[in-house]
Amino acid sequence: MSGVEHLDNLIAQLERAAEQLRSGELSPDAAATMVEDCAALATQAAAELEQLAQAEAFTPAPGQDSLL
Repeated sequence: MSGVEHLDNLIAQLERAAEQLRSGELSPDAAATMVEDCAALATQAAAELEQLAQAEAFTPAPGQDSLL
């Protein structure tokens, strides 16, 4: 799975969790667990974004070759 696909997957998971939290159907304990899971997903998403940004920073722009 590419970095972008992984990031899209994390975003989809966060969106589903947000819908469940907004529904009000979760018990307080389940909601607390969901919030903790969301924090972990957000941390993963931030790390993925950082990796993508670093990879892009080292990729030369089209038509720009590295000097020998």
